[in-house]
Amino acid sequence: MKVLYVSSEVVPFAKTGGLADVAGVLPLHVQQSGCDIRVVTPLYSATQKKGFDLDPIGSEFKVQMGLKTYSGLFLKAVFKQSVPIYFVQCDELYVRDGLYGDQDGDYPDNAERYIFFCRAVLELCRQIDFPPDVMHCNDWQTGLIPAYIKAGFGTGFFDTTATVFTIHNIAYQGLSGWDKFELTGLPHWFYDMRGLEYWGQMSMLKAGIIFSGIITTVSRKYAREILSPEYGCGLEGILHDRRTDLYGVLNGVDYDEWNPGTDKLIVTRYTAQTLKLKKQCKKDLLVQCGLPEALLAAPLIGSISRLVDQKGFDLIAEAMDRLLRLGAGYILLGSGDTAYERLFKKLASRNKNRMSFCCAYDNQLAHKIEAGCDMFLMPSRYEPCGLNQIYSLKYGTVPIVRATGGLDDSIIDCSADALDTGNGFKFEEYTADALFGAVQRAVALYADAPRWREIMLKGMSCDFSWALSAAEYCRLYEIASNK
Repeated sequence: MKVLYVSSEVVPFAKTGGLADVAGVLPLHVQQSGCDIRVVTPLYSATQKKGFDLDPIGSEFKVQMGLKTYSGLFLKAVFKQSVPIYFVQCDELYVRDGLYGDQDGDYPDNAERYIFFCRAVLELCRQIDFPPDVMHCNDWQTGLIPAYIKAGFGTGFFDTTATVFTIHNIAYQGLSGWDKFELTGLPHWFYDMRGLEYWGQMSMLKAGIIFSGIITTVSRKYAREILSPEYGCGLEGILHDRRTDLYGVLNGVDYDEWNPGTDKLIVTRYTAQTLKLKKQCKKDLLVQCGLPEALLAAPLIGSISRLVDQKGFDLIAEAMDRLLRLGAGYILLGSGDTAYERLFKKLASRNKNRMSFCCAYDNQLAHKIEAGCDMFLMPSRYEPCGLNQIYSLKYGTVPIVRATGGLDDSIIDCSADALDTGNGFKFEEYTADALFGAVQRAVALYADAPRWREIMLKGMSCDFSWALSAAEYCRLYEIASNK
C-alpha cells in the first residue's frame, strides 16, 4: 500500500508541538509494517538553518490564488534511515521567524500559505508519479486536501486515493475570512454549511472532517470527548454525524529518545533493575535548578509545558502554596502566555528553596526533569493525547493527571481498589481542590518507599511503543481504501 503522510511540521526539521513528534516517528513504524510511506512538509527557514542535505527534484510549479501567482519547488531527503521526505519550497510563504506566527500572533496570510501547501501536495504526487492509495492528512493545515480530492482535482490521478484525516487538537481550526475561499479554487458549492463555511468564516479543519473518508484523533477518550459541546469547539454536531467514521488511536512514544536506560542527556542512565541510580539524576536536577540538596528526601514534582490555560496552569497557580506546604518541591519548564510567565516567576522568587521556574524550552533540561523528578504534574483542562505523562512512566516518574483525553487512557489511578494495577494518580473535576487532593494522595504514598517503588516499576513496564499505534493506522488505511 502506498501512503503519503502530510504534516505541517516534522521532527527533526521543524517543530512547534506534538504533531511534529508524531510525524517524525509514526511513518517509520508504518513503513516497517510493509507500507510504502512517504512524508511531505513545507520548507521553513527553521529547516534551512539546520543545514540538512536536501536534493532538488522535479520542476517549478505555479499556483494561482486570486490575482496572485505563487511559485514553488520540491526538495527531497531521507530521514529515519529509510523514509523519503519531500519539502515544499516557497520562500515568500515559508521563510519566516515562526512556523505559524510570531509575537504579534498568527500570520495574516496563513490561509494562503496552507492553501498553497495543499495544492503543492497534489502537484508533488504527479511530479514523482506517486498516486497514493491513502493520503494521510494532519490538522487544519492539510484539511483542504480531502476537499480537493473530492472535487476531482488531479484529472483522474487521485480517483482511487482514500483519505484519512487526523485531528491532533480540535481547538485549532484554521479559520479565515470567507473571502479567502475564492483563493482555494474549489467549486462555489463547497462553501456552505455542508462544506467549508463555519459561521461566516472558512474552516480548513472542517474541510478535513467533512470530506475525508476516515477521521482519527489521538486517543480513544478524546474521540468521545469531541462529540460533546464541552470539547467539540463548535464542531461536535458535524463529528456526531460522522461518528461511525471517527476512531481514536493513542499516540505512541519514541523510546529511542525517551528511555532512561539509553538517554545521553541525563547524568546517569538507569533501568528498572538499577532504579536506585535515579537518585543521582534527582541530585543533578536540583543542582541545575539551584534548589537545595535537602529536597533529595522530599517528593519532587515536575511539569514541562506551554504555559496556557489548556494545560491547567490556573489550577497549579491556585494550589501552589498548598502543594509546597506538603513538603514537596516543584520544577517548571516552559513558556507561553506572558501573564503565566510573570506569575510563575513571582511564585518561584517567593519560594526559592522549594520551586524553580525556567521560562524557556530546553530539551536537555526536559530530559533531566523526566529523570530527576519523583512525580510529573499534568492537570490539563483537555489533552487530546499528551506525551509527557507517557515519557514519565518510562522514567519511573509517577504522573499526576486530570482524567481527560489521552491522560485518562494512559494512566490508571492508584486508588484503593487498584493498588496492584495503578501507575499514577488522576482527578476528575477541573478545580484546584481536586488537583491538590490527587497530589496529596501521591505525597502520602511516596512516604511508603516499597509501595512507591512498585508504582514506579509498574509505569516503567508499560508499553506505549509506536509499533502498536502503527498497526492500528495500517488497519484504518485498509478500511479507508475499502470504503
